[in-house]
Amino acid sequence: MPVEWMADLVSALAEEFDSPLFVVKGVFAILLVCVLCGMVGSLVVGNRMAFFSDAMAHCAFAGVALGYLSLVFSGAGRDSETASRVVPLVMVLFGAGVGTAIVYVREQTTLANDTVIGVFFALAIGFGAMLFQVLQDVSTFNPENFLFGTPIFVAEIDLVFLLALVGVVGGVFGWRYNQLVFASFNPSLARTRRVTIGLNNYLFIVLLALVVNLSIKAVGALLINALLVVPAATASNVSRNLRQMFWLTVAFCAASGMLGFYLSTVISLKGAAGRPLKFGPSGTIVVVSVIFFFASIVWTGVRRKSGSLPAGRS
Repeated sequence: MPVEWMADLVSALAEEFDSPLFVVKGVFAILLVCVLCGMVGSLVVGNRMAFFSDAMAHCAFAGVALGYLSLVFSGAGRDSETASRVVPLVMVLFGAGVGTAIVYVREQTTLANDTVIGVFFALAIGFGAMLFQVLQDVSTFNPENFLFGTPIFVAEIDLVFLLALVGVVGGVFGWRYNQLVFASFNPSLARTRRVTIGLNNYLFIVLLALVVNLSIKAVGALLINALLVVPAATASNVSRNLRQMFWLTVAFCAASGMLGFYLSTVISLKGAAGRPLKFGPSGTIVVVSVIFFFASIVWTGVRRKSGSLPAGRS
């Protein structure tokens, strides 16, 4: 079984590096999430979809509610093992449905992108809020964990999902990455080359829904958008071409994740009676990624003043 295999792998790594089990699980979860966000992040920025990815993250709240309600209607109730499989599936399906609906409505109307996204954003948040009380009654759902994530307490089944998703996204990118990039950065030219813009757009939306919904337990709904956007924006500041931007996005995302998690474990504030107060790992990761972004702006400015970067290049 994949779950038992993952548990054995994590235990073996904890033994090998002489580290607590929860630390190894946290590092593994964050690394997988950062690789996923790094791979799709350059396309999110290229498509100007920062608001869209944020809406997808918040749509997951309604997906959680629907997932637990489906357990109630099926008679599974509060069974945690069933919930760990059913709820992520419902979240992904709901997120993919909302994403494709946004793209469809955008294509069928003359409304601006942010207007269409705002309508679906409001629908998803309103629907989730409407079901919130029901969700509290039928599950052990913790809104704080959903918003901010709990990477050190991630379950083995979630690690299995993330690892499988890395394979899926890597496979799709190996198959159609050039077309996805072409459709993102120059759709007009792509149409003249007979690239199927619609298919690539819907395919990317489904991938984004998978990444957002399956990563939420590790980094939280409020922070997933930062990992999708900030490392890609940083890479855009220092890269010379789209291929370099892709790999630098993955590198900046992974570096932010590892450094942020490390700092959250070693830095603390003194509380009452000398009790150490630790920083949240998810928030620390995002702060580190933003620091990298501002550092890239400074680096670009220095290079421009020194003449090694043409004026106007960012």
